[in-house]
Amino acid sequence: MTGRLAVLSLSAMERRITRAVPDGRSGRRGRVLPPPGTTAYDEDWAGHVRFAVGCAASLLGLLLAVDAAAGRLTWLRFLLWAALATTLFVVLVPPRVRAGAGWFSSRGLLRAHTVRTDRLVSVRWSDGVAQRLVLRDADGCRVEVDPRVFVANPALWHRLDQDTRACVERGTLLCGATALRQLGERIDRRTARTVFQVSGME
Repeated sequence: MTGRLAVLSLSAMERRITRAVPDGRSGRRGRVLPPPGTTAYDEDWAGHVRFAVGCAASLLGLLLAVDAAAGRLTWLRFLLWAALATTLFVVLVPPRVRAGAGWFSSRGLLRAHTVRTDRLVSVRWSDGVAQRLVLRDADGCRVEVDPRVFVANPALWHRLDQDTRACVERGTLLCGATALRQLGERIDRRTARTVFQVSGME
């Protein structure tokens, strides 16, 4: 009975993951791999943008209400609070992450960064306060990405995983085995927890 529940839970989870990339196909360990030629993306990005808009609008509304109640609202103060709310929005909006066959991109509000994942030479963790995975290709291009994006979007991880495995086989990826293994283990743990939660075994 438990085995049947686990199989049903895996099927439910795969249907959720498949929404990230239409017509996904199953890969190793029941994972869903994006079909060749498709683009995987961060499904949660639009939700993060809505959250950022809501926070910025709430802050602006609160500051204006306080000023209006105190009788101190002027155009100068309005512009000041609007600039503060805009700064909060910029801080909260994450880069838009996408990946296709042989490439990975991270687009912020001002600029985009793209690396050739079929020509990666290194994958490592950044040394900053916030943990980031840094991808660098043979052309010197680099992209920093929050590893939580891969944990929440298995389709993105599998696109990167496919290309990095090919780079390892060709011998072009000189540094990154440890970082990739750590991220893969983290995603496996998240997948296992999801299976248990869906099956009611947790």
